[in-house]
Amino acid sequence: MGPVVVLGDTLLDRDVEGAVNRLCPDSPVPVLDETASVDRPGGAGLAAVFAAALGAEVALVTAVADDAGGARLGTLLAAAGVQLYALGLAGATPEKVRLRARGRVLLRHDRGGPTGVPGEPGEAVRRLLAGASAVLVSDYGRGVAGQPALRAALAATRAPVVWDPHPRGPAAVPGVHLATPNEPEARDLAKTPPGGSRLANASRSAQALRRRWQAGAVAVTLGGDGALLCHAGSTPLVVPAPPAEGDTCGAGDRFAAAATLALARGALVSEAVQEAVAEASAYVAGGGVTTALPAPVRAVAPTVVAAGGDRIGAVAAGEVLARVRAAGGTVVATGGCFDLLHAGHVATLQAARQLGDCLVVCLNSDASVAGLKGPERPVVPQGDRSRLLAALGCVDAVLIFDEPTPHAALSWVRPDIWVKGGDYASGGGAETLPESAILARWGGHTVVVPYLAGRSTTDMIAAARAGRGSAGWPADPVAETGPEPVVRSTAKGAR
Repeated sequence: MGPVVVLGDTLLDRDVEGAVNRLCPDSPVPVLDETASVDRPGGAGLAAVFAAALGAEVALVTAVADDAGGARLGTLLAAAGVQLYALGLAGATPEKVRLRARGRVLLRHDRGGPTGVPGEPGEAVRRLLAGASAVLVSDYGRGVAGQPALRAALAATRAPVVWDPHPRGPAAVPGVHLATPNEPEARDLAKTPPGGSRLANASRSAQALRRRWQAGAVAVTLGGDGALLCHAGSTPLVVPAPPAEGDTCGAGDRFAAAATLALARGALVSEAVQEAVAEASAYVAGGGVTTALPAPVRAVAPTVVAAGGDRIGAVAAGEVLARVRAAGGTVVATGGCFDLLHAGHVATLQAARQLGDCLVVCLNSDASVAGLKGPERPVVPQGDRSRLLAALGCVDAVLIFDEPTPHAALSWVRPDIWVKGGDYASGGGAETLPESAILARWGGHTVVVPYLAGRSTTDMIAAARAGRGSAGWPADPVAETGPEPVVRSTAKGAR
């Protein structure tokens, strides 16, 4: 059975907690003294994180921009165990910033500008939707749910499809198993006239949407009162909710995710809605989004490390990516610790840059290197390592990451070519690289370039401690460059 696929618009949500003890002297507004901030995926990203937290294997199809917000989302989703199938996104990553004090929201600041245009899905996304166990369309009105190729793939899949609509979004694909609007959305989408009881209005809205969208069923969520489910028959099913008080932010996403997972297990629609009501109620009673997310996703400190310098950090990398992609160029990336930069590193970087129009280096942070190599590494701190790399003419940008692997960074960079250094030409191959499966999500591929023989940071450190200097290294670097890069799949724009 394939993964549960969540498809839709992803936002970066940020909660800024603080204390208000005074008014601004030049305007009668409260001053919030920030004490903490928490980033998390929002929109379809939050629904995907919820589904993963409930035990499912989850893949997210969404649009991600080439900016720092997009990089942060990639990191958060990877930390939650969500496989990211990223489409390109013109413009900026949408962000919603909530300013809070004593558990209450004082102000929400939205940024990111007008809705961007999502990119075309690749063959990997089409295969993903065709083999899904269930699909949740989490529409936040920013274009992903309206992408024509995605809609065609949704119409063709045999998996049960749950559609969580948005008033600014498109109509559901005909034939979805379940649509899950909330009460205001259902009334708005169905254009239900005022008058009558609450349940009667919800029922009229649900039946109108069910007929218009040719949906199997429509469940209108009623907040703390549960949900109303309309099937083909004339009598709706009302599913009451147990009493629950708390922060309701994300409850609709929790409901939709729980219903989708139930359908993936083979539950009837009525059973799925009952499970979803119980799950959403428990979520609110348990403290809502601030307590429901896995610990890595709630982490305050960003894991894509900010750094100074014209070529260092997510902002610099995003500018390079946007420029090269706008010109139809080829993005190349490589990664590693690059502790004690040596001629072998430089040879790999030069070979990588020749394969495309830019080279982004994904650099392990100090914490990442220590986790991989031990507490005595790195010898050179990340600030110096990143500056040395950025100073090389073959490197266009350096992106520092904290995780043990570059997988989260790769999901954001989405290189056409990923370059790995090492002797893979005999007894192995690029198809054995763990990054290969990630590159396949957007049609990228892996390339291997050999190291210069005898160059090793570990050996350099050991030689220095033993007082041997560089004795025993090859005398002629040019003679040790080895064969041409090994390409394991057809390259877009490789040269």
